[in-house]
Amino acid sequence: MTFKEQIQQGIPTILPHSKPFEVNINHAPKRKEILSTEEKKLALCNALRYFEPQHHAELIKEFTEELKTYGRIYMYRFRPDYKMYARPITEYPGKCDQAKAIMLMIQNNLDFAVAQHPHELITYGGNGAVFQNWAQYLLTMQYLSEMTNEQTLAIYSGHPMGLFPSHKEAPRVVVTNGMVIPNYSKPDDWERMNALGVSQYGQMTAGSYMYIGPQGIVHGTTITVLNGFRKIKKTPKGGLFVTSGLGGMSGAQPKAGNIAGCITVCAEVNPKITHIRHSQGWINEIIENLDELVKRITLAKANKEIVSIAYLGNVVEVWEKFDQENIFIDLGSDQTSLHNPWAGGYYPVGISFEESNEMMANNPDLFKEKVQESLRRHAKAINKHTSKGTYFFDYGNAFLLEASRAGADVMNEHPTLGREFKYPSYVQDIMGPMCFDYGFGPFRWVCASGKPEDLEKTDAIACKILEEMIKNSPNEIQQQMADNIHWIKGAQENKLVVGSQARILYADAEGRMKIAEAFNQAIAKGEIGTVVLGRDHHDVSGTDSPYRETSNIYDGSRFTADMAIQNVIGDSFRGATWVSIHNGGGVGWGEVINGGFGMVLDGSKEASKRIESMLFWDVNNGISRRSWARNKGAIFAIKRAMETQPLLKVTLPNLVNDNLFES
Repeated sequence: MTFKEQIQQGIPTILPHSKPFEVNINHAPKRKEILSTEEKKLALCNALRYFEPQHHAELIKEFTEELKTYGRIYMYRFRPDYKMYARPITEYPGKCDQAKAIMLMIQNNLDFAVAQHPHELITYGGNGAVFQNWAQYLLTMQYLSEMTNEQTLAIYSGHPMGLFPSHKEAPRVVVTNGMVIPNYSKPDDWERMNALGVSQYGQMTAGSYMYIGPQGIVHGTTITVLNGFRKIKKTPKGGLFVTSGLGGMSGAQPKAGNIAGCITVCAEVNPKITHIRHSQGWINEIIENLDELVKRITLAKANKEIVSIAYLGNVVEVWEKFDQENIFIDLGSDQTSLHNPWAGGYYPVGISFEESNEMMANNPDLFKEKVQESLRRHAKAINKHTSKGTYFFDYGNAFLLEASRAGADVMNEHPTLGREFKYPSYVQDIMGPMCFDYGFGPFRWVCASGKPEDLEKTDAIACKILEEMIKNSPNEIQQQMADNIHWIKGAQENKLVVGSQARILYADAEGRMKIAEAFNQAIAKGEIGTVVLGRDHHDVSGTDSPYRETSNIYDGSRFTADMAIQNVIGDSFRGATWVSIHNGGGVGWGEVINGGFGMVLDGSKEASKRIESMLFWDVNNGISRRSWARNKGAIFAIKRAMETQPLLKVTLPNLVNDNLFES
């Protein structure tokens, strides 16, 4: 069968042969056993409902074994035989180019070069899934191949509920992930529901088909590191940045350190992913010995090198060793997947990677105890460095939250409003006041032709527009504009593409709209092919996350999620090709609500209308909320937006004089 025929057949009527477990693939760890005997029967019934009854007797044995061995039913037998990657849009079957673009984006999320655990359909973060099982993938791709411009596909946590009649201007796909009742949104609730096959953790851009490999976070991390050094009034050159995690998202850290121009040490316990990141060029060197690491860093500091080093081992050992050897750390953070601390997101110090995985599955209570013990030790080592002048920030991975729950010394003794911890979230100090309040966030695009030359052309278009815009930009956003011009000029040189021909930069509403319209005009002229627009959920208005995206909201509304819900509802009727809303994101199940979108540009006048309507709302929804919270930059930005768009009228806050509270 051809590739198109395989897509169109969906779930095959004749069972494919069982597939061997491929040990050379980076697999998800075994999930802990959490289902009762009756619940295991329910999980099997839930899985078998995708298949004709005549296949149940054969499949039930296999699915029972998968559930026992891995803690989940992935349906490995149904993995496609074709190579998984983002093909040019013309290679997909279908009646609708928008649907073909979505198929392209789904396959990009599952590309072996992109996905963290591709056979388990997990893109990044240890549990950020595109689908729960391979039957859902096959059925979704089949539906998309049949879709017309008068239908919308509803996706319930990876499950394609079906194609429903709609209209041309409606989204082609609406995705929800993990949207459970709030009282059932604890980590064990996710474990149980996911094992049952009824809910999943979509992370941010995994379950919404908008992940573009580590490049997506490279740019944000580059800005964070640059502004982190600006905050401590130091140049990056010769400065040391220490962090951890080389998985799907955090593999971006060493590359960002190189672009920013500092020395980066990133610890990782998983040998396989460490060597993958090295082979991909995201890190320069791998060191496995602490004494050797100390010598190498001492030399790098003396020579003011720009170098990224992976330490294959536990980051706690690095913090402790550098304290003992008096190695000064300028910037420190952590980006292990602590939103998922008990299922592979964070590994305890003093226990091997293999032993940890075994303990995680077979003795989860002891594993949790060891993780919390390690977090206390981790925080203690960090505190020693910060007392010497290190600037440490939480990188939105729930490090401080989980450390506090473990009893670590991370709480603020004299808490100010919104600052419970000793150390700030990077959004509180850097991304919130410097970027999000002004409307700058992670705008991205994918060239659906698959041609590198199309990406080069879009880079040139974006750069030209930014260079024109900066000439008349107010002083308040000159630095943001300059950083992005510098970024886009070096994008090709830094070899950031993994998987699809994609690019990211931080832009405000004006920049996004102008760049998108220029792309649409270039498509209309035949200069480039179809372009898919999107963004990270980690943006101005996509996410309500009290310890990350909205951590610099101080009016008491940090724990509300109106903004994210309004964002997705508004995007859906203003022209998005697909929308998604998730529980979980990068900080943990029950800790955040986040929404995203995708938009296909085809060179049409209709696409131009959608650009103007949707992108304006997508950014200014968040600016208005931040303005109402009395954030100075956001008040400036929303007033500026109202000056450019007469139909925009936003309620502005009246500021209260602090002297009124003096007695």
